[in-house]
Amino acid sequence: MIIDAYNNVWEAGGTSDYLTAESYTPASMIASMDAAGVDVAVGCSLGQMIDNEFIAKTVAEHPGRIIGFGQVDPRRPDAVAEIERCAKLGLRGLKLHPTMHGYHFADHGLLDPVFAACREAGLVVLVNALDDPFCAPLSIEEISQGFPQVPVLIAHMGTIWNVNEAILVAERNEHIYLETSGTQLIEVRMAHRRVGAERLVMGTDWPGSDFDLERAKIAKAVPDPAERALVEGGNLARLLGLG
Repeated sequence: MIIDAYNNVWEAGGTSDYLTAESYTPASMIASMDAAGVDVAVGCSLGQMIDNEFIAKTVAEHPGRIIGFGQVDPRRPDAVAEIERCAKLGLRGLKLHPTMHGYHFADHGLLDPVFAACREAGLVVLVNALDDPFCAPLSIEEISQGFPQVPVLIAHMGTIWNVNEAILVAERNEHIYLETSGTQLIEVRMAHRRVGAERLVMGTDWPGSDFDLERAKIAKAVPDPAERALVEGGNLARLLGLG
C-alpha cells in the first residue's frame, strides 16, 4: 500500500493572493493520487487557515483514502483542548507550523503541553521544517527528546541548509523520521545512506507538487524495492497502526 505522509486540502477562504483564495479539494487530490498509484494520503490544513472540522469531514467523506492530521497554534490558550478534540474527531496526527504561527520550536512552555497531549492521544507529530530558524531540527530534538513515545516527522528535512542537521537528529533519535517533500534528489540519497529506509517517509506536499513526481524521486533515491516499500508507506503504516 502506497501512503503519502504530507499534503494539504482546503476550501477557499479570504482574499489572499497566496493559496487561500482558491480551493484545492479532496476530490482533486484523490485524482492526482490515482494518477500516481497512491492508495492513501495524509491531508492537513494550511498553516494560515486551520480548519480541523473540514479535515475531519474530508476523512469521513473519503474513508480509506485520506488520513487526517489536525493542526493547532500552540500560542492559543485552547491548543491542548483542540488536540484532544482532534483525536476525538478521528484525526491521527498533528501538524505544527512554527514559521507561520510565530514561535520558536525550542520553547518548552509552549511545546511540552502539546507533545504531552499528543502522547496521551497517540498522535504522530509533523513539523513543517523548511530551512528556518523557527524550527531548526536541533530545536525539534530539544522538545521531542522528552517525549520519545511521540513519533515526529520532520517535514521537508530542513531543506536546504538544515538537511545535515535533520539527518543528524534522526540518526540519534529513533522516534524521529525524515519526510521527503520539497527536498532535492541528492538530499534524499544522503538521508537514505545515513539513516536508512526505515527512517524515511514519502510526502508530496500536494498541491505544491504532484504524487507522480515524488514517487519518481523516491524511486531514484531508494532503488531497492523492499526498502522503497518502507519509504512509500510501510513506515507510516507502522506508526499509525494501519493494517
